[in-house]
Amino acid sequence: MAVDRTPVLKRCRSLGLDPIYLGIDKKSTRQLKRANRKVSEYGTQLREKQKAKFIYGVLEKPFRNYYKKADRMKGQTGENLMIMLETRLDNVIFRLGFARTRREARQIVDHKHVLVNGKCVNIPSYLVKAGDTVEIKEKCKGSERYKGILEITGGRLVPNWLDADQENLKGVVKELPTREEIDVPVNEMLIVELYSK
Repeated sequence: MAVDRTPVLKRCRSLGLDPIYLGIDKKSTRQLKRANRKVSEYGTQLREKQKAKFIYGVLEKPFRNYYKKADRMKGQTGENLMIMLETRLDNVIFRLGFARTRREARQIVDHKHVLVNGKCVNIPSYLVKAGDTVEIKEKCKGSERYKGILEITGGRLVPNWLDADQENLKGVVKELPTREEIDVPVNEMLIVELYSK
């Protein structure tokens, strides 16, 4: 399995991204040593794509597949792409506050701790649908790991499209999110322009 092992803060600096979007409270005090070069149009588009891939933890091939699928759907391709990325199971676990970061959420799903509508799902890229119930397995709920996670993520805002019951480690997807409800600093139109060349 391919894994991106780049140091997170270093990658955030190079993409001009605040680590808080990844669920990390650290701040980097280092400044990026970059000459004031003019970035080409292609460079700007590429950076937006890299930002989206990095935030959601998706590699190039699956990301391209998401784009192709979003392109075939009704509506705007960019919005469809962002909605698909947002409804990945690992992202939903992160948004519900059952994980500190998306990487941790991915690990929780991989380790078969998650039930979707009562069935065990261990595929982080599983796309949830409106009305789905997502919960942590009963035998895992009492573990110290989740107590520690809930202490940290307790104050985090859960998006309107999700309904979270943090005491029982359970959540419901009320509806699919709209682009306005996705607070990720990515300009998806630049990604569409990049792929439509």
